[in-house]
Amino acid sequence: QVQLVESGGGLVQAGDSLRLSCAASGRTISTLTMGWFRQAPGKEREFVATISRSGGSTDYADSVKGRFTVSRDYNKNTVFLQMNALKPEDTAVYYCAGRNGLAATSLAAAYDYWGQGTQVTVSS
Repeated sequence: QVQLVESGGGLVQAGDSLRLSCAASGRTISTLTMGWFRQAPGKEREFVATISRSGGSTDYADSVKGRFTVSRDYNKNTVFLQMNALKPEDTAVYYCAGRNGLAATSLAAAYDYWGQGTQVTVSS
């Protein structure tokens, strides 16, 4: 059974940076395509970033391109989301997700495993 545990969220000011971590257990992340999603209060869950199994392919939501970077550390079996130049509109619960399929996708329904989420709050 795959378990994903996010950490690294918190309260920051606009313009600050945060790095979220997603530690996986039960499977090595080299066998999973990974993604990050977020959900703000009163809004639907939305795609943030995805990274392929090899790490060679990434994709981002337009709203975070140039500010967020997704990466993976195979030794630590962990996926990261580096978030720079944070804005108040980035405030949300951030979820890590993994899928058995090969394609890196922005579709939440395509992911098989989900973490419990970590809160990110950006004050203006």
